Amino acid sequence: MTAHDHPHAAVGEGDELPGYFEILEIALRELLIEKGLVSADALRRQIEILDSRSPALGSRVVARAWVDAAFKARLLADGSAACEELGVTMYDGTKLIVLENTPEVHNLVVCTLCSCYPRPVLGLPPDWYKSRAYRSRAVRWPRSVLAEFGTNLPDDVEVRVHDSTAAMRYLVLPMRPEGTDDLDEDALAGLVTRDAMIGVTRVATPG
Repeated sequence: MTAHDHPHAAVGEGDELPGYFEILEIALRELLIEKGLVSADALRRQIEILDSRSPALGSRVVARAWVDAAFKARLLADGSAACEELGVTMYDGTKLIVLENTPEVHNLVVCTLCSCYPRPVLGLPPDWYKSRAYRSRAVRWPRSVLAEFGTNLPDDVEVRVHDSTAAMRYLVLPMRPEGTDDLDEDALAGLVTRDAMIGVTRVATPG
């Protein structure tokens, strides 16, 4: 048997035994390392990148677009390149398309096949985004789904549903709420939620 260059944690009393998929993941990871197809260091670096991503990155992008019209234009033209201006790299090689909400149009993001999600700017997807119920109903009855999140839109607002793919992800640029003219960029970023950047909610007016 080939020696491993990384330690294994012992299972102690009271520890839960790993489940089927966890065992499968460990076995596959160790096989890839053993065959020299990937190194333990490379895997650790990728995990560190994943762990560093959160909705706070997307909030920064949205807030910058709200205060900088030129940046907003670049963001809508090429989401990936504009995000990289702020140090947010598309580490997975996907193309990021940014969708602007307006008083006339509300955008909603879904992945009907699995759970493709803009992880470089939002981190891990919420459980409901991955659920079969959301994936199927968001396309067929988007207004009903939005209402379940507390988002009730007037009939004259068009709802557009965008289906993510393995190579292309979407980020919603929500409307800036009224009453925020005196807020700086950091304060604006604090208003932007993950759900607003998926499109199931709007950014609430502060106060």
